[in-house]
Amino acid sequence: MSGFLEELLGEKLVTGGGEEVDVHSLSARGISLLGLYFGCSLSAPCAQLSASLAAFYGRLRGDAAAGPGAGAGPGPGAGAAAEPEPRRRLEIVFVSSDQDQRQWQDFVRDMPWLALPYKEKHRKLKLWNKYRISNIPSLIFLDATTGKVVCRNGLLVIRDDPEGLEFPWGPKPFREVIAGPLLRNNGQSLESSSLEGSHVGVYFSAHWCPPCRSLTRVLVESYRKIKEAGQKFEIIFVSADRSEDSFKQYFSEMPWLAVPYTDEARRSRLNRLYGIQDSEDDGESEAAKQLIQPIAEKIIAKYKAKEEEAPLLFFVAGELVRAPCSFHTVSGSQERRRQPDTLSQHPFITSSVASSAKPCWSPCRQLKSPGSAAVEWREQSRMT
Repeated sequence: MSGFLEELLGEKLVTGGGEEVDVHSLSARGISLLGLYFGCSLSAPCAQLSASLAAFYGRLRGDAAAGPGAGAGPGPGAGAAAEPEPRRRLEIVFVSSDQDQRQWQDFVRDMPWLALPYKEKHRKLKLWNKYRISNIPSLIFLDATTGKVVCRNGLLVIRDDPEGLEFPWGPKPFREVIAGPLLRNNGQSLESSSLEGSHVGVYFSAHWCPPCRSLTRVLVESYRKIKEAGQKFEIIFVSADRSEDSFKQYFSEMPWLAVPYTDEARRSRLNRLYGIQDSEDDGESEAAKQLIQPIAEKIIAKYKAKEEEAPLLFFVAGELVRAPCSFHTVSGSQERRRQPDTLSQHPFITSSVASSAKPCWSPCRQLKSPGSAAVEWREQSRMT
């Protein structure tokens, strides 16, 4: 385990009090689940998360106090004389985008978990890129032995399982997560079990999102063609609308099924299963900008001095909200990904659409227009 962790995190981490901790000591402590917390001191949502995460972390680890400052994290010699309780096998590491060391120190000081050292800016950037972090705060959980992502949306874990009863929060079978009644827009209800043997698309969308509404119109036409062809195919809408009235208005345009809006727990579990995140900007674009801007300026200056064109393009997207629309299919034994030119080339829309309309700084080899949809095609397991 320590080999993977050292490759990922380096040799040293630090506690809130500034004490260095050897990464290989995590293995001796029996750490089996690693949380990577991406954030910044300038972000108000990060400050709010740190407070709730500290309480969550304290409860899971059985700390005497479960709030900010409840502990300085494990010390360099923190080994485990006895096998730790399962939930004590969790450790969290803060990955900051701060560019001011004093602000970083003030923010980290009350964290009871560990952090990447401030000077490890290159490693931080690699982690942001590796896990495709586009907004903060973000919390992902990894298997500390294999490095496999266990849960991409740890924020929902904290909300849905505050006592850690479902630890270690690994993905559950789709059939188990979707279990329950589903609705049609005419008020008809049917059980999810009736979809056994069908290919199922799970559509995460919201009425307030313009790219989502555009995709819905295209998806309706493709859905009707597939159904007319006699295929065993269904779509389930999982709403990110902000009110039940908005949900009903949007769902009235859809010919498929939906998870009831009032069933927030099931909607949340599906979001967790597919790593769906939806948040307002609230300053996290500034945090991402702070992380990448010094690197961008250095690269641009280097090539400008040689009168050459820089190999990377750095840009800020122009809209204010990150679109939540995403479409996942449960239809095949293996997951494959490919990048089609347009949706219209494929009569079977089995795509994952993630519109990065939120302002964020990113190093990109290809400049795309703000708000354009990036389409990720995949096939996953058949529902049965």
